[in-house]
Amino acid sequence: MNKFFIDIWESLKIALQALRTNKLRSFLTTLGIIIGITTVIGILSIIRGLNDSFYTSISALGSDNLYIQKFAWFSRDDWLEARNRKNITMKEVDAIQKQATLVKAVAPVVGARRTVKYKSEQLKNVSITGSTEYYMVTGNVVPEYGRPLSEQDVEHRRAVCVIGWEVADKLFKKVSPLGRRIKLGSFKFRVVGVLEKRGSLFGNNLDSEVIIPFGVFQKLYGSRRWMTIEVKVKDQERIEEAKDELVGILRRVRKVAPGEDNDFAINQQDMIADMYKRLTTALYAVAFGVGSIALLVGGIGVMNILLVSITERTREIGIRKAIGAKNKNILWQFLIESIVISSLGGLLGIVFGLLIAKLISSASFLSASVSWPIIFIGIVFIAIVGLFFGIYPAYKAAKLNPIDALHYE
Repeated sequence: MNKFFIDIWESLKIALQALRTNKLRSFLTTLGIIIGITTVIGILSIIRGLNDSFYTSISALGSDNLYIQKFAWFSRDDWLEARNRKNITMKEVDAIQKQATLVKAVAPVVGARRTVKYKSEQLKNVSITGSTEYYMVTGNVVPEYGRPLSEQDVEHRRAVCVIGWEVADKLFKKVSPLGRRIKLGSFKFRVVGVLEKRGSLFGNNLDSEVIIPFGVFQKLYGSRRWMTIEVKVKDQERIEEAKDELVGILRRVRKVAPGEDNDFAINQQDMIADMYKRLTTALYAVAFGVGSIALLVGGIGVMNILLVSITERTREIGIRKAIGAKNKNILWQFLIESIVISSLGGLLGIVFGLLIAKLISSASFLSASVSWPIIFIGIVFIAIVGLFFGIYPAYKAAKLNPIDALHYE
């Protein structure tokens, strides 16, 4: 056993010496593998970042929530036809509140983006949400301190607001915002609550939000805006029954004739999950395809370079055999050389892939990262590729006749 390891060690030293002698050629040989592994690691890091962001984001939607809108999410239906549908209005909200039996809470939601000011501080592109007290339930919105919107706030159209964590942090610094007034355009709103930190929803910063009473929003920004009705069902297990109930109510209110298609959409979390599965499946297929092609090209490149190297080192092989090297020693020498070339290319590809993941993390909302088990499996796979594509050149070198090799010019 010790002799076996000594032979392997000697073969490794010879292989490394050969690589040092032809640094540029060795690097160019590994280029295909480097590009392939870099691409695969980059794509896998994006997928992992998407996973982290997706599962954090989708939890904010709530698995027991339904969203009534003009448009269906990710639908292939005629967009122009959907655009010409009647807007969702408070008439539908009132009907659902009165008639639905499987619903826990209903909230109309409208939105805009505006600059928010407090004294000399200002924050641009803040999401302004107009809704009722029930938005705290349907939107899974919890104040960290202060209070949520109340029924009286909505009924009396009070100029009060609940602000997101980031709005409080950037406008008020270390001062408590409660009781202080912020400006939306020329209108002032008294802060009554600050939301706990929520993160992002598909790249949309949920902490950069100001929630105001529904009627006040309509007064400021107009009533002809697309509305979403957010519905939280009583029992998640009966969500399909709740959808059927809502369809019946909405068709009656919107006077949809029997046999006609719905002129509204009821969206839910599962629709996003299905779309996401298709997206990640496609990305995994791309990663597998690119990786396979790159490793195949890289492996063939390694094999060709080894065949050239064997031709150049024919006399060296003849001398080694003449002084006692056996066929298995020559075989191991070139197999190890193939594995080392492939592994070096793979390691460089992993390093570049990790750098790309770091760049993605710093330049976008994705926390792109790669798990170490995947990297380890990648290294093992690359070594196997090196072994596979090194078998033929190594076998050819091992079978060289020492007499013919010594006379080779």
